[in-house]
This record gives sequence, C-alpha cells and structure tokens, in this order.
Amino acid sequence: MKFSIVSKGDERSNSIKATIKQYLTDFDLVYDKKEPDLVISVGGDGTLLEAFHRYVHRTDSTAFIGIHTGHLGFYADWVPNEVEKLIIEIAKTPFQVVEYPLLEVIIRAKSGASEDRFLALNEATIKTADGSVVFDVEIKGEHFETFRGDGLCVSTPSGSTAYNKALGGGIIHPSLEAIQLTEMASINNRVFRTIGSPLILPKHHTCLLKPIVDRSFLITIDHFTETYTNVKSIQCRVAKERVRFARFRPFPFWNRVRDSFVTDEDKKK
Repeated sequence: MKFSIVSKGDERSNSIKATIKQYLTDFDLVYDKKEPDLVISVGGDGTLLEAFHRYVHRTDSTAFIGIHTGHLGFYADWVPNEVEKLIIEIAKTPFQVVEYPLLEVIIRAKSGASEDRFLALNEATIKTADGSVVFDVEIKGEHFETFRGDGLCVSTPSGSTAYNKALGGGIIHPSLEAIQLTEMASINNRVFRTIGSPLILPKHHTCLLKPIVDRSFLITIDHFTETYTNVKSIQCRVAKERVRFARFRPFPFWNRVRDSFVTDEDKKK
C-alpha cells in the first residue's frame, strides 16, 4: 500500500510524522506523495482540510485518516499516544472506508468565458467587502427569495458542525446526501424578507445564487478565499464525488459531536 503524510508543521506533528513514516516503510509500505492510497493527517481539522485539497483530484482512490495534535480534531480518530497502535493497524489490517458527501461549487462569470469548479469538505461562504450581499436565490430552477445581508454559508453534513453551527445552522448526519444553506445576518423588514431559517437541500436540488448588485465577492472554499468580480451565478449542490475516510475502529458521528461540543474534558479524565 502507498501512503503519504501531511503535517501541521509544528515540532510535535513533524516528530509524529517522522515516526510514522519510518515504521510504515519498515513494514514495507511505500511512501508516495503523488498517488497515495492512504493520506495520514497529523495536526488539526485545518491540516486534514489541507490534505483533502492537496489530493482532491483523487477522491475515488485516496482515503484519509487523522491524528489530532491540537485542541479539537473533529475529523481525527486518533491521538498521539495511540500512534504505535495505529501504525500496527495500518500495516497489518485492511481498513474500512466511510464516505461522506461533498459540496460542489461552480462560479460562472458574466462573460460566459470562464467557469470555476470547486469541491468543499466543510463549506463555501459568500461575502463582500462592499456592503451587503444581495442575491436572488433559486432552488431547482425556481425563484425562492431575494437575500440581503452579510453573506451566505453552504455546508456539507460533515461541515455542518463547523462555521455553519456558529451561524445557528443545524447539525446533519453525514449519511444524508444533502447541503445546508445558512444566512449571515439577513436583513428582514417591510422591504426585504428572507426565510430566516437554514435550508437543507437533498442531492437532486440545485441552489443557484444570482447577484443583483454588481460588486466583488469574497468566496471561501473551506479555508481558501478568492476575490471574484463580474459574477453571473454561483451554483451549489451535492457533488457526485465523495470523500473517503479510513476506519480501523468505529467512531460514530454523534459520539464525535458529543465529545467535541458537549462532554467536559475534565470529567472524561
């Protein structure tokens, strides 16, 4: 089996990376940064997002597993004191694959000459530095509402526990093939009116955002932000691709939610 390791870059994470690489190669596994079967993320959720986007072109053949060396590792199954156990598991045990839905974002220019397509593991956000965001929101080709506010967040089920949750969005189990559209400080008065609640769209429902006011937009895909001008539309839907996570032991989603947001760490000790 071929593997690669992505480290957060701090001393502790780099040390764990070196240990894993040495032992796995001793077990005759092949370190391959170009075409790995398994990518090991050592750091936090940001490190795993970086690893995902580094290998986003290999969603059908690369699986991910995380070791968290920070305070919160929602995507990480393993902690540093379990590294030796994980090495044995990787070397000796075929891993199970768990697949989660991804978000597809297509940004189209007014000229029609360009179209940028992205996949997001957590979410996409649309904001502007020039006042309020004003969009016509279409769902399945039908006008749903005109949004005016600070911005919009479109998240995956696994990403529903990230920025979406901070905005008041719901937590969705990743077995559901859906995306969630959540508002950021919408303006609601006698002139402007939005639904005011997060919308959960199944995989066969496409959301199309059409700017009414011509301005530049700050569009973030997970942790990458770009400025776009002359935007005709932003299309969001469940992607045909899925992210693959390697599992060597069960770690139910609701246990992750509980351990990340509910359980007091002091009480667990």
